[in-house]
Amino acid sequence: MSSSTGNTRADACEFTENLQILRHIDFFAGLPLDALKVIAYLFTRETFAAGDRLFQQNSNDGQAFYIFSGTARLFREEEQGEIVVRDFGPGDFLGGLALCADVPRLFSLKAVTEIDCMILTREKFSKVMEQFPQLLPAVLKAVVVAVRTWEERLFLGETPVSDVCVPTLGVSML
Repeated sequence: MSSSTGNTRADACEFTENLQILRHIDFFAGLPLDALKVIAYLFTRETFAAGDRLFQQNSNDGQAFYIFSGTARLFREEEQGEIVVRDFGPGDFLGGLALCADVPRLFSLKAVTEIDCMILTREKFSKVMEQFPQLLPAVLKAVVVAVRTWEERLFLGETPVSDVCVPTLGVSML
């Protein structure tokens, strides 16, 4: 078997695995199969060493990440130092909103351990949206459901919330 045949098989396996993962990510799960296949093809895989930054606060990288292995820490840099928000690990998807809009990041994400992940850029996602304009309602619905679910968890006490956060609840009422 030639090495190019081996790469083709590896690419096919990676594509199939990407497609299966996308079907389980809420942000993509409501999209039709033909669009998911294109998106699965466009994701790239990358490894980050411990200490590497996947994205930087105030940057506008427009990338979304799905973590296969490793731990990443979300934090905000303030004058008094880093404020840790939370850790992400295998099976977590983050950055979907970065695919939808050209806005700077509120936080930074750093690899705590070596991380294997797949990445989709806003540029590639935008091309899919141009090819399949009928996807917009499904993507918008996924975002709305995610915001509502997040706020519901805060309100019901499933997620710890500080006294500072309580007066700001109501984001889902936008």
